[in-house]
Amino acid sequence: MEQPSVFKKTANWRNINLYHKADTLYWVTAVFCKRFLPEQGDHTVERMVQAARNGKQNIAESSEEGKAGTEAELKLLNMARTCIGELREDYEDYLKIRDLPIWQRFHPRFDPMLSFCRQHNDFADYAPLMKRMTDEEMCNMSITLCHITDKMLMTYLKYLESRFATEGGAKERMHTARTGYHRDYDNRMRLLEEENNQLKTEVQRLKVLLATNGITF
Repeated sequence: MEQPSVFKKTANWRNINLYHKADTLYWVTAVFCKRFLPEQGDHTVERMVQAARNGKQNIAESSEEGKAGTEAELKLLNMARTCIGELREDYEDYLKIRDLPIWQRFHPRFDPMLSFCRQHNDFADYAPLMKRMTDEEMCNMSITLCHITDKMLMTYLKYLESRFATEGGAKERMHTARTGYHRDYDNRMRLLEEENNQLKTEVQRLKVLLATNGITF
């Protein structure tokens, strides 16, 4: 039986779609800021790029921190949600200030854009579009990515909360690990004692057999 571990098994952040979606959002934001916002004199650029970066970094760190405790993992994922929410507001403000539309379901391009963003997680799929998209298009695509990433985060948070309710946190795993260690130790000692008794019995049998043949110690 496998020995219980104090450390919780977590998903490798490099392999989950949630991280790739957030990473794509970061790179799309970096390209957007470079194309449509001034490089100097506007703190919006720094704020947006940092929010996008913190979103993906918190997801990556949550996977590592989650090995020690679900509480830290949940905290970092909620921080990722906050960052992505702030980023979405910046994109929406950009459109509102310039009197550009935020695409809703009635917009003819909303459904194709939503479908594309749902189906593609890697920036390599978006990169060819970046040079020819307008600021309105890039903003709305980024807003859509923010919504999708946030929804994925909420789904993952609910899963972790359910798992935490079932398995407990670090203290519970430590207790389980200690209990498993003591149980394993007791089983090993019992087996050694049984083996020792069997050896004693065999030695006694051999002594009797040798004595019967006139051999004594």
